[in-house]
Amino acid sequence: MTVEVDEAAAIEAPVSTRPARTVVEMEEVPDTVSEPAIREVSPANSPVVDSSSKETDEVSLDKIAPNPDQPRTQFKKEEIEELAASIEKDGLLQPILVRQMTDGTYQIIAGERRWQASRAAGLKKVPVRIKEADDDQALELALIENIQRSDLNPIEEAYGYRRLMERRSMTQAEVAQAVSKGRSTVANALRLLDLPEEAQQLLYEEKITAGHARAILSVPTAEGRLTLTQKIIDNAMTVRDAENLARLMSGKKESSATSAREPLPAVYKSVAKTLRETLKTNVRVKSSKGKNKIEIEFKDEEDLQRLFNELVGE
Repeated sequence: MTVEVDEAAAIEAPVSTRPARTVVEMEEVPDTVSEPAIREVSPANSPVVDSSSKETDEVSLDKIAPNPDQPRTQFKKEEIEELAASIEKDGLLQPILVRQMTDGTYQIIAGERRWQASRAAGLKKVPVRIKEADDDQALELALIENIQRSDLNPIEEAYGYRRLMERRSMTQAEVAQAVSKGRSTVANALRLLDLPEEAQQLLYEEKITAGHARAILSVPTAEGRLTLTQKIIDNAMTVRDAENLARLMSGKKESSATSAREPLPAVYKSVAKTLRETLKTNVRVKSSKGKNKIEIEFKDEEDLQRLFNELVGE
């Protein structure tokens, strides 16, 4: 057993308004199952909510329910299965952080993945730590915990920031302070919500990266962003290719000596290769300014006549 300062003591607030409290908690056992404790931070000018926590208790798994405001909405099945196997072997080593509801049930603040894995492992009861928190503070604690663990994908993180701003009337700077991030980090995350819905879904499903998303956002028009999103998927474009195409669509010149070109469809390259082998000369299939053309090289009049004969079948 060890004596630790309660998480709420980490809130940056004037000492006169937040007397220090201590509680006795079970010492965390570092292993593959345990998760880091939440470090609660609130902006100095936001209302302070009493978030005192009680000692670890054990409650029926059926009395615990997820928080509908949980920022993380995507849980990978294989991760749940791996954790469930570990819980079956060693038990749930870290309590789930919950708050007690008026009907006597408990709502998860942090630890939904552990809750899902405990159900999969067939547990009837799980250890919990009960914290007093209202809806807004529960959202803030859940967001902080997931960000610290890097569990959120970029879209989930962005929506979490926006919900904090809307529900607690916080500025970007206050949100940044609450989650211990730079203001520019929060601002860049919120910009992702300007993506077309199709691009947001692809980012959520991890079919494109944040780099692709930034390239899409650099295109000034909504129509252009949709077009670039589709081209990224259709051509399996790299982030660099997407950035180059975004510059072209925005009317910006490439900083290097060679202007960026949209990647050619695979069939263009295949046809050019076949023609080179058939005609025994260099052949290019090109696309420029919306026009497509085939270039065939020849040495002299005699070579041109040879190529003509090949092409017309004489």
